[in-house]
Amino acid sequence: MIRSTASLSWLLAALAGVCVLIPATVFGADDLGFDEDLARPFETKVSTPLIGEYVTFAGMSPVVLQGYGLVVGLNGTGGDPAPSAARTALLEELKRLRVSDPNTLLRSPNTALVKVTTFLPPVHKAGGRLDVLVEAPPNAGVKDLKGGWLMETLLYEQAIVPGNQQIQGFAYAKATGPIIVGSLSENSGRDPMLNLRGRVLGGAVVTKERDLSVHLRNDFRSVRNSARIAEVIGTRFHGYDRHGIKIPMAEAKTDRHIILRIDNRYRDNYPHYLQVIRHLAFREDNVARRLRLQQLQKELMEPRTAERASLQLEAIGSDAIPVLKSGLKAPTVECRIYAAVALAYLGESECIETLAKAAREERAFRVFALAAMSAIDEADTHLQLRDLMSESSSETRYGAFRALWTLDRNDPFIRGITMKGGGTSATSEYLLHVLPTQGDVLAHVTLHSHPEIVLFGENQEFRPPLLLTAGRHIMVTAQAGSKTVSLARFEPGKPDERREVSLRVADVLMAADELGATYPDLFQMLVEASRQRNLPNRLAIDALPTAGRVYHRPGTKAASGAQPARIGKEIFTPNLFPMKTEAEDAKTNSDDSESSSPMASILQTSAEVPASDTTDGEKNESAETVSKEESAPSQLGDPPAQTTPTEAESENTSTPRRWWHVFGGWRKSKD
Repeated sequence: MIRSTASLSWLLAALAGVCVLIPATVFGADDLGFDEDLARPFETKVSTPLIGEYVTFAGMSPVVLQGYGLVVGLNGTGGDPAPSAARTALLEELKRLRVSDPNTLLRSPNTALVKVTTFLPPVHKAGGRLDVLVEAPPNAGVKDLKGGWLMETLLYEQAIVPGNQQIQGFAYAKATGPIIVGSLSENSGRDPMLNLRGRVLGGAVVTKERDLSVHLRNDFRSVRNSARIAEVIGTRFHGYDRHGIKIPMAEAKTDRHIILRIDNRYRDNYPHYLQVIRHLAFREDNVARRLRLQQLQKELMEPRTAERASLQLEAIGSDAIPVLKSGLKAPTVECRIYAAVALAYLGESECIETLAKAAREERAFRVFALAAMSAIDEADTHLQLRDLMSESSSETRYGAFRALWTLDRNDPFIRGITMKGGGTSATSEYLLHVLPTQGDVLAHVTLHSHPEIVLFGENQEFRPPLLLTAGRHIMVTAQAGSKTVSLARFEPGKPDERREVSLRVADVLMAADELGATYPDLFQMLVEASRQRNLPNRLAIDALPTAGRVYHRPGTKAASGAQPARIGKEIFTPNLFPMKTEAEDAKTNSDDSESSSPMASILQTSAEVPASDTTDGEKNESAETVSKEESAPSQLGDPPAQTTPTEAESENTSTPRRWWHVFGGWRKSKD
């Protein structure tokens, strides 16, 4: 019996020794390493690993969608395209649309073959709208696209396969609508090629959704780790289906691939959402979290660490709200703003006043403050955004309008008037917003994403004498000293039409719309009025705040050699703002120079604001008037410590390059 007991003891000891010698790879080195921390629940060292250290995001680059379409409604400036692959593709498209005798249609001088391109950004949903770029090929025989209308065109995903062959994928969008061409600039006479390029604002309707995904690093991939990361994301961010059942925002598909959905609160600022996910704790017990909260509270009060601390606190969630509220009382403006932004996405309204002040006074933080305000559906938010629309800065005013439109487009203060745009389909429609704001009046038009005209000041009037055109067929005139404006439409084969309205800008725009003017027609009319000083004040185009601006911390001066802070990166600009500088990963056209950019020409040749009309608040604004080039990024030097990419971020090769769009030509930005 004693011998048997001794043998059994020896056998158990031997088995224990064998288990100790088994390599960790049998169980997975990563998994053993993570469980190792759980054996130290009383560890006082704060070394919480974050998800961003182990993953990268896929689907961040825009997808190029292309097709060939037909432009109609030209005034004899079209052409018969030569035999080519483009003509063949267009004929197939016309057959799909059941057009009878397509060859006769192509030979008409009032039609033109064009190449149609759009860029599908990340996380775009089905039914969303995208801008469309159109360009007539060199062999199409086209002279001018002005006044043209793009017929329905399917846009397909394109890919290059080995052998430098291009193949066509699925149709992700379909496009149609009126075209804005580069001939709005006064330089068009010297460069007729500008007449062959243009865009349709919001002309493409997305038919297939596109989501983001998370990829685990190769040295970290395993089924268990993939499931753990999806669980961490799903615990912090979740939604509900129509039955009220909770749905996590992440789902592990493989040992490396995780599907990522956008939380509803971040739907209009997904770049910030991805930053918060990067700062989620991969593993952390309650004791470690309490210790980290204490450390983050100290870091939140220090300008150079406040941004990272606020992101970690926002990632923690409701447990971090008291710490973030203490940050609203930080001694420096920068720290207070970072705390306020995080609180906004946690649904706390105490931050609204801080955000409104930042949007009004801190140019570098304005884009983030406005985006955060658009995520808080509180009455105070509506009131603060309305007040911001009466500021002197065009960028602040339109940025606040865009934020309130995102928050509640049915708000009575900004509710727009639907204009038909010369057509009967939704693609021709645009909005006219007449706002009862205070202060100087301002007219604002867009050339990106949202075709709309916003009049800040409901009673602004044209200054006669007036001689304008709205497209090819509508004349707008007023004699010197007149109190009314005459609009007349002359078109061969149709009866003449006339309208007589007051000098009020809104009345003239609505009368022109009744006569069949499209959005490009009214855009052209307002640009002409600005050049001729017929508008009561300045005309702004896409006056939007952007990320990546310089911020000089209190007590530092650029002249002293102090390093200024760069607030965010341009790619972190919230997607609620139509981008002037788009992440369009496209080929540059070697024949397009910056000087020939039609956008730059519009901005340089339109009416400049007299020095006496420019307030102190305007002097340092970019995109304030149509006489200023709006999108050029500043040379900022190296970013400060808190905006330096982490090692994991620098490994993310899916981050898109930045291109400045100029109607079919691109130049790489100074970033």
